[in-house]
Amino acid sequence: MDLYSEIQRRLNVPVALDTDVNAAAYGECYWSPENRSLDPFVYVTVGTGIGVGVIVNGVPLHGLMHGEAGHFRIPHDWQRDPFPGICPYHADCLEGLASGSAMAKRWGKQPEELSDSFGAWDLETDYLASAIANLIYAYSPQKIIVGGGVSKHPGLHRALQCKVKQLINGYIELPLLADRIEEYILPPALGNRSGGLGAIAMARHLELNFTKKQTIRRPIRQVHHL
Repeated sequence: MDLYSEIQRRLNVPVALDTDVNAAAYGECYWSPENRSLDPFVYVTVGTGIGVGVIVNGVPLHGLMHGEAGHFRIPHDWQRDPFPGICPYHADCLEGLASGSAMAKRWGKQPEELSDSFGAWDLETDYLASAIANLIYAYSPQKIIVGGGVSKHPGLHRALQCKVKQLINGYIELPLLADRIEEYILPPALGNRSGGLGAIAMARHLELNFTKKQTIRRPIRQVHHL
């Protein structure tokens, strides 16, 4: 179904349609002053699935379609982790091994029920760090945000910082990665609101661009309840 055109026809207003993680990435850039000038900028969400949004030249990166870096192929040590993965297309891709759904299937518990002593979080950190290192090599982002429900585990961001630095192993000789990586891999500044606020920001940006093209400026509708 051409949902985009149908919504636009019925509402008679400009419509933006994008992925949840692209909206979160855009929201973090649009509403957070410390992120606004950073380009490229990467947002990784780790929840039921895994998604990656990349902001380039101030807008989400698209090509043939939206990016699917959540399906990166990453190293899988079968002796350490015999779990086959849950992705119906690739089995042991990043999402198949490291999403919240994969953790729950592998360990028989929801991620929030798993303690550090269980060993699950060391494995999770290794998988996510491998993907983040690949994102750094591919996009050279100025900051990486890691959000989503799984990322809320205490100490996960610090563990990712250490592991990513170890994986890069001095190859990228920049102070930000060598000495200040705690300023580089961070939780979302907007918390759980990144996606919703990102959608609002996309609509606002679209509306402002649309009104510039009109001979008579239409008033921007106000939202009283969020």
